[in-house]
Amino acid sequence: MIEKIGNNAGSVWTVLNNAGEAKSLKEVKKLCKLTEKDLYAALGWLSREGKLVFSEVEGDIFVALS
Repeated sequence: MIEKIGNNAGSVWTVLNNAGEAKSLKEVKKLCKLTEKDLYAALGWLSREGKLVFSEVEGDIFVALS
């Protein structure tokens, strides 16, 4: 399970790195083809490592690399 979360975190990081700008969680989920549960686990992994910044715009949560 930990390996899966780590792999998913790598996918999220790659998507955000290639984007160069903040993406909504909905966009990241779609681009990474992850379930909601897997997305949140990956975001938690990257957040714990201090690699993400979050913002809220008009009710949507956006994430970018720090």
